[in-house]
Amino acid sequence: MRAPADGYTLLGFDAAAAINATMYEKLSFNFIRDIATIGIIRGPLFLIVHPSVPVHSVPEFIAYAKANPGKVSMASAGSGNATHMAGELFKAMTRIDMTHVPYRGAGPAVTDLLGGQVQVYFGSLPATIEHIRAGKLRMLAATTATRFENLPDVPTVGEFVPDYEASQWFAVGLRKSTPAEIVDRLNNEINAILADPRMRAQLADLGTTVFAGSPADFGKFFVEETEKWAKVVKFAGVKPD
Repeated sequence: MRAPADGYTLLGFDAAAAINATMYEKLSFNFIRDIATIGIIRGPLFLIVHPSVPVHSVPEFIAYAKANPGKVSMASAGSGNATHMAGELFKAMTRIDMTHVPYRGAGPAVTDLLGGQVQVYFGSLPATIEHIRAGKLRMLAATTATRFENLPDVPTVGEFVPDYEASQWFAVGLRKSTPAEIVDRLNNEINAILADPRMRAQLADLGTTVFAGSPADFGKFFVEETEKWAKVVKFAGVKPD
C-alpha cells in the first residue's frame, strides 16, 4: 500500500485475506477497498481421514462423527487458515462436533494425521497425495462445487451436503488506485499465461485450476468470499492464534 501505484509492485495473497477481514477486529487495510485483483487460481481441498477411522464415504464419516461427538480431532494448518475454515463450514452444515487442533502449517498437521494423533484434515493435494497413494491416508471427497478434473472418481462434499463449497485460492493484486490501463493490461497478460495448456497442466498437478476473469469479476468474487467466511468465523467463534 506504500509503493507507487504504477503496476511494478504486485501483491500475492490467498483466501486468508477474505477470512481475516472478519477474524481480526482492526486491520490497517481493506482488500475490498484497497486492492484490485488481476489474477486468480483456485482448487479444492480434500476431506482426508486416517485409515483408523472406519469410514469410506462422506455419509459414513458424518454418521461416525455424530456417534462420537467431540472425539474426532480435526487438524488444520492454523486458526483461520483455509484448511480450518473448510472444516468449520463442514461442521456447521452437518451439525457435527469435532475438536479443532491448529498447527503451524500443513507439514506438522499432516505428520500428526499420519501418526493418528488427529483423525481428519481438510488438506491440499500436494501435501497429501503421496500418502494417499501409499494407503497411509484415505481421501473421501473434494471441497469444491465440482469434481477435480485430475481426480474425476473422487466425489465432492456437496454431493452429500447440499450447497457445501470451500476452495483454496491464490491471487495477484495491485493498489486499486493504479491506472485502469495498467490494471487491465496485467490482467490480460496473466489470463494469457494461464490459458497456456502447459500452465494449465502444471497447475492441475498442483491441485489447482484457472479462474479466468476481469478485475471486476475478481472483485465480486472477493466480496462473496468475505461475506461467506464472515458468517463461518462468527458462527464458530474463530479467533487468531
